[in-house]
Amino acid sequence: MTKKLKILSIDGGGIYGIVSAMILAEIERLTGKPIVQLFDLVAGTSTGGIIALGLTIPDATGKVPRYSGADMVELYTTKGDQIFSRTFLHEILALGNLLEEKYESAGIERTLRKYFGEMMLSETLTDVLITAYNIERRDAYFFKSSKAKKQEDRNFYVRDVARATAAPPTFFTPAKIQNISKSQEFVLIDGGVFANNPAMCAYAEAKARFPATNDIMLVSVGTSGSKKPYIYEQVRNWGSAKWVVPILEIMMDGVMQTVDYQLKQIFALQPQANTFYTRLQAMTEGKIPFDEPTEVNIRLLKEFAGKYIDANQDLLECLACHLVEAS
Repeated sequence: MTKKLKILSIDGGGIYGIVSAMILAEIERLTGKPIVQLFDLVAGTSTGGIIALGLTIPDATGKVPRYSGADMVELYTTKGDQIFSRTFLHEILALGNLLEEKYESAGIERTLRKYFGEMMLSETLTDVLITAYNIERRDAYFFKSSKAKKQEDRNFYVRDVARATAAPPTFFTPAKIQNISKSQEFVLIDGGVFANNPAMCAYAEAKARFPATNDIMLVSVGTSGSKKPYIYEQVRNWGSAKWVVPILEIMMDGVMQTVDYQLKQIFALQPQANTFYTRLQAMTEGKIPFDEPTEVNIRLLKEFAGKYIDANQDLLECLACHLVEAS
């Protein structure tokens, strides 16, 4: 492979996906091209997986993507409250979030079915890599469109892939899905438990498939907000009940930062002009829960994303030029 290999990675992060979607919409605006024409491989975890799938599935013609970055912004704006929804009865029976998952699965499954319909992973317009974790077999699972196109037992409905990657423990029940051939059943949870930033997974996949290629451009889009400090005097006597949600958040943040560090070191060892790695990450000015898509929170996230785009316009324009030149 002689041309530049272009990789896009999109973090997990619940409704913070609206920030990622706005950054990607800006890249599409600057280049005048959809994401599928700019990248050879698109990787995503959790909300990033939903965005990755949305930007790569075809419309009715089978030739152009069904959704744009702007469409994915609209998804979070209009459907967020349906994804993170629960009845009053469920809240009572779950004792808030102690006895059962916080949210009923019906809302997210209904939304994913509406957006993805009967589309299959094998139909994506560019290569896709989506993360999930198999809790019965205790191993990481990677949905790969490249495998789905060749092996029926590796092909899945896109809505099921999206449901599997976006199933954070304690918030949604694990996803129980089958492949298209119905030869295997999988019980999967959110890929964020091991790869909330899937950029290293995407890089490893690219190197495995094209080992002789060093001409790589990797764009990693993050969703992390400002970090809430945990003060020693507050946490010193916490037990498992109080640590369960904070530790999940801390682990996911740690994974995102570690992957960014690793890739910076890897690309620093390859200083050729034909290698390129950048991390696009908007830091928010306050703690917005990733599962509270209120009108106020959505407005704030849009404002944060807009400020980031304005402040980094030169970087984004430079990136757009590189992407167009390499297309």
